[in-house]
Amino acid sequence: MIETIGITVLWIFLYGYLIVGSIDFGAGFYSFYAKITKKEHTIRKVIDRYLSPVWEVTNVFLIFFMVGLIGFFPATAYYYGTALLVPGSVALVLLAIRGSFYAFANYGARESNIYLFLYGITGLLIPASLTTVLTISEGGFIAEEGGTVRLLLGELFVNPYSWIVVLLAIVSVLFISASFLTYYAARADDHGAYSLMRNFSLIWSGPTILMSFLVFLTLSTHNPEHFQRMVEESWIFLLSLVTFLAAVWLIYIGKNLGLAFCLVALQYAFAFFGYGATHLPYILYPHITITANVTNAEMGITLIIAFIAGLLLLVPSLFLLMRLFIFNADYVRGSNQLS
Repeated sequence: MIETIGITVLWIFLYGYLIVGSIDFGAGFYSFYAKITKKEHTIRKVIDRYLSPVWEVTNVFLIFFMVGLIGFFPATAYYYGTALLVPGSVALVLLAIRGSFYAFANYGARESNIYLFLYGITGLLIPASLTTVLTISEGGFIAEEGGTVRLLLGELFVNPYSWIVVLLAIVSVLFISASFLTYYAARADDHGAYSLMRNFSLIWSGPTILMSFLVFLTLSTHNPEHFQRMVEESWIFLLSLVTFLAAVWLIYIGKNLGLAFCLVALQYAFAFFGYGATHLPYILYPHITITANVTNAEMGITLIIAFIAGLLLLVPSLFLLMRLFIFNADYVRGSNQLS
């Protein structure tokens, strides 16, 4: 029971990071795109109004997840700690570079092509590096020899499943971000930004569904056991497809864009929680399961209380942030921007 509640709470935090982080990461790429294509006047203001109040809270979801994962399932530190030394270090460097952009944003970084390039490219490379954890969790990429855990980098680089997951992460970031910014631009009555982001939403919808299908296809050969469980629970992935099609249709006709973004979020919720549920009881095939590697009951209960309290604090705070800034009519239209 403790392990089920624990992994569910952690998965909720990771899902929150998936959505909020994707909007942030994709917005960075679009900001760089606007700069190099001389379209700053079209979308930069909309993107900057969103990023100003939000970037500070994005990584809170990831921190909660990483701390909680090790707290609930200590064995993950042993296996993932060594195996993810290289990709984890890369992700930390990329996050540091991205954080430096925010730190110097008001000192000319927004106008620097080099800073904007780093800002935009890290928005794609960070999710690509972080998805390494999900790829490795499917098994076949970690060797344990003489009490030493080793990441099989060669296997990871030549495996088609690992590259499809990376591509899915990148196109998902661009699609989620574009669908939100389409709605946000419409709220701001910025017709130029709305038209551009609507086009991006429709453009990236195709690669998103294609990469999702290819993930299923490559997983069938890489981890047949997990693939079979996903087939048995295919109804939840069909719901993901239905919500995706409904969202794309609403964006295409340009109506109910807030509902369209909610459907996009719901699309990823169905797919993400469906993937997680069918992956259980394994956290890492075949080394770690939630039943055999969970922490003791006292620690587990303490962590559950702490993380639920954190969730109850974080979600209302994010909602308040959105009410005060992101969905505030004056702020959205640029008449009450943050300094």
